[in-house]
Amino acid sequence: MSGPLDWARDGHGWPHHGSSRFVEAAGLRWHVQQMGPGGDAPTALLIHGTGAATHSWRGLMPLLAGRFNVVAPDLPGHGFTGPAPDRQMSLPGMAQALAALLAALNVAPRLVVGHSAGAAIGARLCLDGSIAPDLPLVSLNGALLPLGGLPGLLFPPAAKLMAVLPWVPEIFSWRAADAASVQRLIDGTGSALDTTGAELYGRLLRNPAHAAGALAMMAHWDLRPLERDFPRLRAPLTLVVGANDRAVPPAQARHVAALVPQARLVTLAGLGHLAHEEQPEVVAAVVRDALAPVEAPSGTP
Repeated sequence: MSGPLDWARDGHGWPHHGSSRFVEAAGLRWHVQQMGPGGDAPTALLIHGTGAATHSWRGLMPLLAGRFNVVAPDLPGHGFTGPAPDRQMSLPGMAQALAALLAALNVAPRLVVGHSAGAAIGARLCLDGSIAPDLPLVSLNGALLPLGGLPGLLFPPAAKLMAVLPWVPEIFSWRAADAASVQRLIDGTGSALDTTGAELYGRLLRNPAHAAGALAMMAHWDLRPLERDFPRLRAPLTLVVGANDRAVPPAQARHVAALVPQARLVTLAGLGHLAHEEQPEVVAAVVRDALAPVEAPSGTP
């Protein structure tokens, strides 16, 4: 298999290149982007979804960085973060590894924003006591529940099989060399991205190591314990749903809202699974609205 993405070779033109650094934690070399006013400003943690990387936050990150010290890592096996053993590619394993990264950075997030599978990681961090945000956990089109019906029976074994076949990531990457194939994947999310967004996803998907990381994450993912634990989630939860999401059924958010004591549901008309990349200003406004009920009376978090 081809090697992982190399920052010196592949990082040219990466969004917010100057905000990147590399940190050793949990046996991994993490790519992390940090942006914000510094000092005593509260920390916001951004967690991307399966198959993505820090580029996913290129629009939203600066909009939050005026108020927060924003921390956005590439997850294990994704983007410019190194590969991880199988135990760290499960939901609890990835949450534990991310907790070790936060400890290495000496930050305690007060706000967590997670997209898709990243929302599940954020919830797991809260439930495990690894973090205790007093501001909301914001789920952007969160993939928070197990697949139902026949897909739920067939997908996990299929993902495990693909993850152990060494030629599968090469095939994924070979197909991604065709821009039309990448565009079809993006179209399948229900989102419309600009040329830059499509090019960045293509850059990632053309790398077999990144594809292998995404497949390994899917192969080791089990959301059933998270579903059982949702009733004891104490962090305020804002569930943001793109009405055009074709990747995660919007009905999932309504089910999660019924399980979580402090849950609020927000639907964004006309946006898909990558709503935060399509309209980062709209999503930033939703985040600000989510802060209002739990901020201090002075209006300062």
